[in-house]
Amino acid sequence: MGDGLHLPAAASTLLLAAFGVLTLLPHSVVGKPVEEENAGSSALLQRVKRGWVWNQFFVLEEYTGLEPLYIGKLHSDMDKGDGSIKYILTGEGAGTTFTIDDSTGDIHAIQRLDREVKAQYVLRAQARNRLTDRPLEPESEFIVKIQDINDNEPRFLDGPYQATVPEMSKIGTSVIQLTATDADDPTYGNSARVVYSILEGQPYFSVDPKTGVVRVSLADMDRETRENYTVVIQAKDMGGQLGGLAGTTTVNITLSDVNDNPPMFDQRLYQMSVPESAPVGSVVGRIWAKDRDIGVNAEMKYSIIDGDGRDTFDISTDPTNLFGIITVKKPLNFENKPSYTLKVEGANTHLDPTFRHRGPFKDVTIVHVSVEDVDEPPLFDSPAYLIELPEDAEVGTVVKTVSARDPDAPPVARYSIERSSDPEKFFYIEITSGALMTVRSLDREEIGWHNITVLAMEMNNPSQIASVSVAVKVSDVNDNPPSLSHYLEAVVCENAKAGQLIQTVTAVDPDEPLGGQHFYYSLAPEAANNPNFTLRDNQDNTAWILTRRGDWSQHDQTVFYLPIFISDGEQPVQTSTSTLTIRVCSCDHEGNIMSCNAEAYSLPASLSRGALIAILACIFVLLVMILLMLSLRAHRKKPYLCDEVENVHENIVRYDDEGGGEEDTEAFDIAAMWNPREAHHHLAKMRQDMLPEIESLSRYVPQACVMGGGGSDSNVHGYVLAKLLEADFDPSDTTKSGCAHTPVTVRNSCRSLDSPQPRRPETPAAAVSAGFKSPPREGLQIRVGFGRL
Repeated sequence: MGDGLHLPAAASTLLLAAFGVLTLLPHSVVGKPVEEENAGSSALLQRVKRGWVWNQFFVLEEYTGLEPLYIGKLHSDMDKGDGSIKYILTGEGAGTTFTIDDSTGDIHAIQRLDREVKAQYVLRAQARNRLTDRPLEPESEFIVKIQDINDNEPRFLDGPYQATVPEMSKIGTSVIQLTATDADDPTYGNSARVVYSILEGQPYFSVDPKTGVVRVSLADMDRETRENYTVVIQAKDMGGQLGGLAGTTTVNITLSDVNDNPPMFDQRLYQMSVPESAPVGSVVGRIWAKDRDIGVNAEMKYSIIDGDGRDTFDISTDPTNLFGIITVKKPLNFENKPSYTLKVEGANTHLDPTFRHRGPFKDVTIVHVSVEDVDEPPLFDSPAYLIELPEDAEVGTVVKTVSARDPDAPPVARYSIERSSDPEKFFYIEITSGALMTVRSLDREEIGWHNITVLAMEMNNPSQIASVSVAVKVSDVNDNPPSLSHYLEAVVCENAKAGQLIQTVTAVDPDEPLGGQHFYYSLAPEAANNPNFTLRDNQDNTAWILTRRGDWSQHDQTVFYLPIFISDGEQPVQTSTSTLTIRVCSCDHEGNIMSCNAEAYSLPASLSRGALIAILACIFVLLVMILLMLSLRAHRKKPYLCDEVENVHENIVRYDDEGGGEEDTEAFDIAAMWNPREAHHHLAKMRQDMLPEIESLSRYVPQACVMGGGGSDSNVHGYVLAKLLEADFDPSDTTKSGCAHTPVTVRNSCRSLDSPQPRRPETPAAAVSAGFKSPPREGLQIRVGFGRL
């Protein structure tokens, strides 16, 4: 069995020769066909050799022809050329990438091959009988290797690149190393052999052709002159020879800062001003020593190295560590010193030893500070005053003389006390001298401290006010006598014996002597020989009350009064006499009180004094209510008076006619109101031109009503009733329905009438009918009223 190969390239010539040799080998060497081995079953057993041996095929990548690419030819020595043998191809890419002519055994590639995608394919081949499909040869495996061509340029996978190098770096300083990748086979030819070169960035930087390391090629590059550089690097395969493929990338190189520039103040003399009222810590101004460097290399530290204001002002660095902030260190006073001079130094905080020769890295400037005058409030000679004054100081005693001066001008300040600090007005201050004195008596036991605020006001500018605190401590004087505390009553049992303790008494004193309280007790002189009780001073500010006898009885005496004399030990000695009330009570054998004589006069335990007051108040309220009801009932039974007060109704009549002068005084006869009958009797005496248009109807009024009661009031009352009846029976009056009626009650056997209120006359005729003898003139107002006469 043999095999023939046909390779399209020159590289396959040797393989074809080798396969040709195999084809010419005798059967004894390469083996016998399978059919012959199976034909003689009686033959002796012997080793069977394969009819073909496969190695590998080689084919170039990236074939671009129109016909399928011929790979090679498979041939078995059992193939007689009659088409009885069928060749079969299996494995990677069989049927899709590679095909075989089953009759001739020719292998072709039907797709484009790319070594960078797949470098080799493993295939299997077998020869079979076309009719029986029985294998004539065992299946054999072979490899198709794809030979590389230079079809891929070098690539910088991580580009573009960013790099940093310190400024002022030396020549040859490494900046960054670049690596280009070529996908071609590095083991075959020079397709993957890369050489680096720089296309842009000279003369500042260079690149190593083999390693791709970018280096500094120019010394003393200054960041302050130029900071950023762009470098273009090329990588070319085929060792850089002509025809090689190339790829490029960009490297952005930034020069980093180093401290190679000393700072420098932009001014050699700074002028600043600050008001004298500026508090400590106030900012006066700022200065700046400029540095061309950046970052930590530009950070500064400022200090005052000389000048007459070193103790008055301070300087610090702002949060950015660039500026110097000058502040007030001590209070300023224009009158004492109006200006200051400071010598300030600014120095870098981070120095680079490499560039010390470029120093010194510091600078000095002068700062002149002017203090501005401010109208200041008066200034007291002390920030606070503490005074101690005995409580027995006389009224008008000068406590302290405070003094305040105006720092700006000599005028004297005016003094006063802030009233909220002395609401009870114990003190007074003289307005010009500042003498603080008492105006009321002091009592330490009531107020031990007086905290006063004294104000000083500038004369020329009342808005400038200063204040100071004056604390007055009232010192103690022995001016209060001691007195018994707590117990002013005691009890002695009827079965008490002589010498028995019935009460321990103590004393209190509001005074507080420095050595402490010490009281002395004794019976008052009038009770020094008291036969019933005695007193024992215990010399510890207490005393015992003891009995002098026994056989006590409530029937003999129920209450005893024992005067006790108490004195203190301070000068001047204060004494007092307190009376202790001692009651005689019945006690059991253990000394427990059972009853006292005063128990009958005390309130029951179950009824308090408040409850008793409430009961008495309720009884008083009930009595007041009963009296009020009786008074109202008596008032209802009282008859009404005949001359009950009635409402007064008035009519104001206005006419535009001219007044009649003296005739108007005779227009109305007032005598008719006093005596109606005499008015009619003397009718002939009246003026004939002023007769009333309506005749009086007083004759219809009962005489008991007109004339009853006697006196002038009854006559007038009757006359009014007659006029009311006259108006009621007037057939020409059509306005009664529109008038307001006023009830008129006629007593003394007179009937009650509801007569209308006389309406306002609208014409002179109506005025005559209302009782006038002549119409009123122009401008005359007549008031007609009815009421109590």
